[in-house]
Amino acid sequence: MPAFSGKYYYTVDEKGRLIIPAPFREIISSNYSPKLYLTNAAFDRCLHMYPYEEWVRLEEKVRTLPKMLEEVRFFMRRVIASAQECIVDKQGRILIPSAHREDSGINGDIVIVGQIEKVEIWDRKEWEAVVDISKIDRKAAEERLAAYGL
Repeated sequence: MPAFSGKYYYTVDEKGRLIIPAPFREIISSNYSPKLYLTNAAFDRCLHMYPYEEWVRLEEKVRTLPKMLEEVRFFMRRVIASAQECIVDKQGRILIPSAHREDSGINGDIVIVGQIEKVEIWDRKEWEAVVDISKIDRKAAEERLAAYGL
């Protein structure tokens, strides 16, 4: 199955609508139902957009987790509780609810990033901060990724 990849720069309009990049719309229309789920990321200040089928897979994984664990409860409260269904309109846009825009700091210039089975939506300044190579231990990261064959 084709994966979401690539990085696209856009702007959220005054009504909170966002254009989904054409390559992502093509992947969705060719491989998934038109229903999408928009949710907060668990640990980053961004949004995740899942095709319905990928969202169902994630829900199935969460159902098997021990609910007494603090990190599972956190994940459910942060991600599952914030999930909202959305559909791409005829102009190729989705509406980002105001609560999601507030939680993620998205309001204006954004970056849309493919992440294989999902799409991340970032405020542009927040994105630039998280991909700043000077903020990680590059040598340690290279070693860990090499251990995974990357």
